[in-house]
Amino acid sequence: MAVLDQPAPVTRGVARGGLANMAGSALAGGAGVVVTWVVARSLGAEQAGAFFAATAAFVLVGGLAKLGTQTGLVYWPAKLRATGREHLLGACLRAGLSPVIVFSAVLAGAMWLAAPAIAHVTAREAGQVVDAHTAGLRVLAVFLPLQALTDALLTATRGYRAMRPTVLLDRILRSGLQLVLVGAAGVATLWTAGSLPAFALAWAAPYLPVTVLSAYALRKVYRASKPPGVTTHRAERRALRREFWRFTGPRALASVAQLALQRIDVLLVAALGGLAPAAVYAVAGRFVVLIQFANQGISQSVQPRLAEALAVGDRPTANHLYRTATGWLVLVTWPVILLVIFFAPLWLRLFGDRYAAEGAPVVTVLAAAMLVATGCGMVDMVLAMAGRTSWNLANVLVALVVTITLDVLLIPRYGALGAAIGLACSMVANNLLPLIQVGRSVGLHPFGRGTRAAAALSLACFGVLPWAVTAMAGDGPAGRTLAMLAAGPAFLAGVWLLRVPLALGAFQPKTAFKPKRRTS
Repeated sequence: MAVLDQPAPVTRGVARGGLANMAGSALAGGAGVVVTWVVARSLGAEQAGAFFAATAAFVLVGGLAKLGTQTGLVYWPAKLRATGREHLLGACLRAGLSPVIVFSAVLAGAMWLAAPAIAHVTAREAGQVVDAHTAGLRVLAVFLPLQALTDALLTATRGYRAMRPTVLLDRILRSGLQLVLVGAAGVATLWTAGSLPAFALAWAAPYLPVTVLSAYALRKVYRASKPPGVTTHRAERRALRREFWRFTGPRALASVAQLALQRIDVLLVAALGGLAPAAVYAVAGRFVVLIQFANQGISQSVQPRLAEALAVGDRPTANHLYRTATGWLVLVTWPVILLVIFFAPLWLRLFGDRYAAEGAPVVTVLAAAMLVATGCGMVDMVLAMAGRTSWNLANVLVALVVTITLDVLLIPRYGALGAAIGLACSMVANNLLPLIQVGRSVGLHPFGRGTRAAAALSLACFGVLPWAVTAMAGDGPAGRTLAMLAAGPAFLAGVWLLRVPLALGAFQPKTAFKPKRRTS
């Protein structure tokens, strides 16, 4: 295709936004891993398990408070601009943000009141932790409206194609402040006993400045694009609100179910297996969150442009965006996933011997599922941007049922590994179902030249080659290091040779693609 030799402006725009978002996501993911390490080493297995269960409940309730606006506040601004209805952007923002403010405050109060019950359920076998667990949950409840509002505000900025606020405020500032404050709490444990509520406060406090700055960023992009001297009629605003929530309503439930897929397993391990296995599971599964950051980094850049293409029926552009972005996603994530499997016995030991002994099988199971999930690209988002939010809801509910059923059956016997099997099966279901639906209903699929090239290159360099090297040099630290030294240069050489099918020209400066002037 010609766009591979001379990238279209839409592809170049996605590349710039995606690269910045991925860089910020890498920083956020790295900070999250360090925060997990500090908590695991500072609080001990039981209190660390309680902390991870509390933050899982916080994120789960916060996802409910956002009411699905993570999709609606991107889809509708993009659609209004693409269809020439920019004068309704203000009404769109009010329709999406006002309910989030009210509902998040209600849920914060409910979480405060329910904290003792949640603590007793998830820490019933560690009675001495219950009081601290309750206090930690209540600290997080105070910050719940800020978390929900921050995400909604930054989502709205992305609806204007503004990636910088998300990168600077959420990926860098919030993650950086969490790292500093949790690190300070960890240092304090060298002189005093670790306090779960103190760690919860350190982890949640960064949402306060980030919320204020996010509101300012949205106000700035809204004023910059607001059409002058245009008024809207009440009937138009009412019609928009109805359309907005008809689209967003199913996504509200789907987003909660999606978060439940990511977080409820920690709560179930704590309730059915104990706090110590929950800590092992949270640590071993931390790389999944890291990979999801990379996925978000690319998909959030693609999302508004994909919505605009589908809004005007431009299927070729939508297909090109989906395939190109999936190729980039595989190129970035598959090497990381394969390295996570390869080095699991070493990096898990940094958290403690118990984490290394019990966490390695968990890592292998979850990593295999992540290969499938990332190979399908951001298929869940593509289905939503095509307007099939009710299908999206059904898919996520099926995956959630798979997770809960397998967790209840397997956790009592296998502990953290049982939860990993449940999550892995649900991830596969939650990607293959929408993949079939997107292909049949919209005619889109992610398996272009770039996706195939990225997958083959990653498997060869970080799957086959490292195991071949360790088979000859041994699987100790020296052998694994030698394998890494062989895999890295081979991968970089392959990326250079396959740069055209991978559409990497989109990352070059714009001037590099100006055609040469013909001379007579």
